[in-house]
Amino acid sequence: MNSTPSKPSAATGTPSRADSLVIIPTYNERENIQAIIDAVINQSPAFDVLIVDDGSPDGTATLVKESMERYPGRISLIERSGKLGLGTAYIAGFKRALEMGYEYILEMDADFSHNPADLPALRAACADDGADVAVGSRYITGVNVVNWPMGRVLMSYFASAYVRMITRLKVRDTTAGFVCYRRRVLETINLDAVKFKGYAFQIEMKFTAAKCGFKIVEVPIIFINRVLGTSKMSSGIFSEAVFGVIQLKVASWFKKFPRYQP
Repeated sequence: MNSTPSKPSAATGTPSRADSLVIIPTYNERENIQAIIDAVINQSPAFDVLIVDDGSPDGTATLVKESMERYPGRISLIERSGKLGLGTAYIAGFKRALEMGYEYILEMDADFSHNPADLPALRAACADDGADVAVGSRYITGVNVVNWPMGRVLMSYFASAYVRMITRLKVRDTTAGFVCYRRRVLETINLDAVKFKGYAFQIEMKFTAAKCGFKIVEVPIIFINRVLGTSKMSSGIFSEAVFGVIQLKVASWFKKFPRYQP
């Protein structure tokens, strides 16, 4: 597959300048969406943006379309009919990114809990330092989380430790959602076979990439709890992650993982 970005703008037909695409899933993020798009677009090197909106009733998609007019050819939008899950949003975004020809595909939240200024470091870990997957890690240099309740910090930290114990992944922040993938990772993984829709999706993607033989590195970041909007975390999402890792591990005993062939 051609790795040269050739994404046409819906408005102008102008090719994209960037080789990197940032995928941002949204649901009711009108308070944040235009500011996060501006912050990503203004990074250097250039990053294009793909928003995957799950039918936000607050008009998030309308604001994205306004930003598309301000940045012709730099922003794309997938509108879905309802809340279909974080994992399916990213899978839709990954498939679109591969179709468009991007070399580096990144995922991040819309609420500024992930700092757009960290995007170049994640890309550089893959583009310059030889990683296949670069994880924006809250825990590689301690616990770098700001404004989270202590209970949630402990839950997240020990959840990652639990995942490492079960899966033997050599990643300290296994549930991180701030990640850069080289396109060859997403071409090798069978995206249609990814099972989990919630935050266990993040674990499954890292676990599968490792099983396929890809090099995963962690880049230290500071995670800041959202200021505007409402968190999408729930007990059901957490339960999926807890029980999902056991299912992942057991299933891996009976599964042959594809290996990347240069």
